[in-house]
Amino acid sequence: MAQPTYEWRPPEHGWREQDLADLPDDGNRYEIIDGSLHVTPPAGYGHHWLADEIRSAIRASAPTEWMIIREAGVRAPGGNLIPDITVLKPGAPPDGMWADPAHVALVVEIESPSSRRHDRFTKPALYAEAGIPFYWRVERGDFGPVVYRYELVKGVHYNLLGTVGPDDPVEVTEPWPMRLEPSAWPR
Repeated sequence: MAQPTYEWRPPEHGWREQDLADLPDDGNRYEIIDGSLHVTPPAGYGHHWLADEIRSAIRASAPTEWMIIREAGVRAPGGNLIPDITVLKPGAPPDGMWADPAHVALVVEIESPSSRRHDRFTKPALYAEAGIPFYWRVERGDFGPVVYRYELVKGVHYNLLGTVGPDDPVEVTEPWPMRLEPSAWPR
């Protein structure tokens, strides 16, 4: 049996943001949910390519003072999450590791086999609790990406605004008016 290449011990207390700095920079995504460490293996090239294309599409229509960041950390109640794409409002600090949710307008999660349940159930609940106004979940289907668009309602949960598939480009208004065309994105 192979020995681990990195020796670490879980903290004596629940996991906290400062504990993440002690973990290896090995490509895994380390997130904290209610004091528990969640580790997701690195995503494949297709996942990153799709994330880059979605980020570029959002960036192309963004007002200049907005920041669209790949894999930026976001603080959430009871933890720290790393969405695939984070849209930061004007006035957000231009650098840092963990965004305050008050500075976040939209988070985008692209489903992978290893993240499907978190992207559908766990993360939306935490993003809603953090007060993030919009959440998009992207599924990579056989015919192309499908975007499920959600809006925060009463600061408690997300309601589905609609879906955008590869055959139905649409104008959306969140967090500003833009056209989404998933047919232009990789499968």
